[in-house]
Amino acid sequence: MSLTMLRAGVRYRPSALLVLPGLALLVGLLALLDGLYGARTISPVALWGALTSFDPANFDHQILVRIRLPRVAAALLVGAGLGMSGLILQSLLRNPLGEPQILGLNAGASLAVVLTTALPLGATFAGPLRPLVAAGGGGLLFLLVIAMASAGRTGMTATKAAFCGIALSALASTLTSGILLLDEETLNTIRVWLVGDLSVAALSDIQAALPVFLLALLAIVPITQRLNILALGDAAATGLGVPVARTRLLGLTAAALLCGAAVSVAGPIGFVGLVVPALSHRLTGGDHRLSMPTAALLGTALLLLADFAGRAAFQPNELATGLMTAFVGAPVFISVVLRRIK
Repeated sequence: MSLTMLRAGVRYRPSALLVLPGLALLVGLLALLDGLYGARTISPVALWGALTSFDPANFDHQILVRIRLPRVAAALLVGAGLGMSGLILQSLLRNPLGEPQILGLNAGASLAVVLTTALPLGATFAGPLRPLVAAGGGGLLFLLVIAMASAGRTGMTATKAAFCGIALSALASTLTSGILLLDEETLNTIRVWLVGDLSVAALSDIQAALPVFLLALLAIVPITQRLNILALGDAAATGLGVPVARTRLLGLTAAALLCGAAVSVAGPIGFVGLVVPALSHRLTGGDHRLSMPTAALLGTALLLLADFAGRAAFQPNELATGLMTAFVGAPVFISVVLRRIK
């Protein structure tokens, strides 16, 4: 471990290296469970057959390929994206309330997608452009949140950022509802998507979002080690040779791209980015080089578990994935806010 990393105060734990393979195994088991279990339980033999020799006449194969496997693939992309974006936001802003849902990224992304869908040339923004539209909308609203939270003599605080994010998210959601009330066709097209659910994910949506997701990863790679040093503060990080402004720009751009990719696939699913980062740091000792992939795996595991629970608990009906994550995330959010205002 380098001297710079020691100065950054990272608590290195050899056992943290076991976290990644353990979480990867957990994700694999949850993916298998989510893919096989539902209103119709499918055997592992049928899954193997669908993957190796797909038979269009086999009903189980059709369910797996057209419904279950896209949901699992969506959980991998969306869970990883939301987990990593939450970790980036909390690290860069030094804010335990930093989360795409709370800071306005999800609401901005949803508004941008709904607005462009309702336009006469809405089809132009579908497909490959939809993740970029979502990322742009989320990024713009997030910048407005930061500008509002930074106003005043006290500057930006965690509580101010959270409250400004909630207020602007409510405004964006109101505008979204207004557009949908005036355009019933758009409402019928994306009303399930607006709740946030893996069931709306199609392979074409995942394929369109994948390049944006990979672009975000390219932006994350050069800043993971810098995030450890930024924990010391801007002045100390500058003294250690970290380009603070460039690191923040790359990080926030990556967070917007990850959020846009996730929202474009499954709609606005909240609280994953709130719950995952703290647990990721606790498991890895705070080293972002380990906590970043850990956050991706934890986010994926959480979404797979939420998707499975939403189907298993309410059969034959299903509860949207976003509602299941809110059951876990909302109490965490309330507890963090109460600790901050004491």
